[in-house]
Amino acid sequence: MKRIIILGDGMADCPISELENKTPLMAAKTPWMDWIARHGQNGIFKTIPDDMPTGSAVANLSVLGYDPHTCFQGRGVLEAASLGIDLKKKDLAMRANLITIENASIQSHSAGHITSDEARLLIHDLNGHFQPEFQLYPGLSYRHTLIMPNGRPEIVCAPPHDHLGETVDPLLVQAEESEAEETADRLNWLIRESWTVLENHPVNQKRRVNGKLPANSIWPWSPGKKPEMQTFQKRFGIHGAAISAVDLIKGLAVYAGMDVIHVEGATGLYDTNYEGKADAALEALQNHDFVFVHVEAADEAGHEKNLKLKIQCIENLDQRLIGRIMEGLKSRNTEAVLAVLPDHPTPVIHGAHTRDPVPVAIWNPKKSADGVTVFNEESAKAGRLGFMEGDMFIRRVFNLE
Repeated sequence: MKRIIILGDGMADCPISELENKTPLMAAKTPWMDWIARHGQNGIFKTIPDDMPTGSAVANLSVLGYDPHTCFQGRGVLEAASLGIDLKKKDLAMRANLITIENASIQSHSAGHITSDEARLLIHDLNGHFQPEFQLYPGLSYRHTLIMPNGRPEIVCAPPHDHLGETVDPLLVQAEESEAEETADRLNWLIRESWTVLENHPVNQKRRVNGKLPANSIWPWSPGKKPEMQTFQKRFGIHGAAISAVDLIKGLAVYAGMDVIHVEGATGLYDTNYEGKADAALEALQNHDFVFVHVEAADEAGHEKNLKLKIQCIENLDQRLIGRIMEGLKSRNTEAVLAVLPDHPTPVIHGAHTRDPVPVAIWNPKKSADGVTVFNEESAKAGRLGFMEGDMFIRRVFNLE
């Protein structure tokens, strides 16, 4: 039987007074997710262990059944893999955001969601300035990859999306061990030096004229070395594919031995190509056993603390992607296990990830329903799947327990 996992990044949340103590997932109109919950089995899943960072890399490793304690080496290495970068053993890979700093504080983790074309020009000029000590590779929008040959990973970096409005200086890179002090110092030099390169760059001059935030700093974080991961084929004998606009997910898929499927118009934002992702998933099922569909939009709305947009993103995921996939399965007479979940909460009240368990619904046509009628953070707690952690979720999707 075929399997599809649909993940709404950051879709989970907490009760909000403005919504009469409902979460955005409860307030949104989600007939297709509710159908999966009503006809399937439900539970909650702790995707982020208590001793791990509350990032999407850790959470999505858990969703795909990998132990982040052994596999997590920072999201930079995953994004490097998605860009086809061949990491050497001593390379330190990091995510590098283009961000906005104003009044000595982080105003935007995404430089106002700078366009990929604009970002590519900035990264090109930064790269020319910092080579050969650092190598920058352009990614999507504000998300880029930094390689530091011979860098040490024993450093503490601040994810910019978790520190909006906070003063920059206390958030600069810190060494955890004396051997990493030089790495921390050079990265902090890179950050400060980027201010000079970017401040009056033509791209930022034009953005200011148009009332947009400038991308006036590079911000490296999530350091790591090349990981060792078993492929899905070796673990489960399953041939998988992944669909996402986000380099992190694409890189995770590369290390997991999954095919990465490009969808035109997939942006990682609210305006992503939902229908294109749905159609690509249905097409991929023809020659894959398993398809992982990742949609970033709700997470970005959570980081922006935009409640209305987050609800809209959840509804778009439900009605434009999940519904289209389910109708496509029916019209093609394809039998499939269908699972839906977030990877972690991104509450709009503070705009940062949390490690609270997330709701899960799995519809297997060969299994009976558990009596849950809607899909949300509270209803899932009454489901038959109960509390899950580790590889319990993926094993249940693959019907291995």
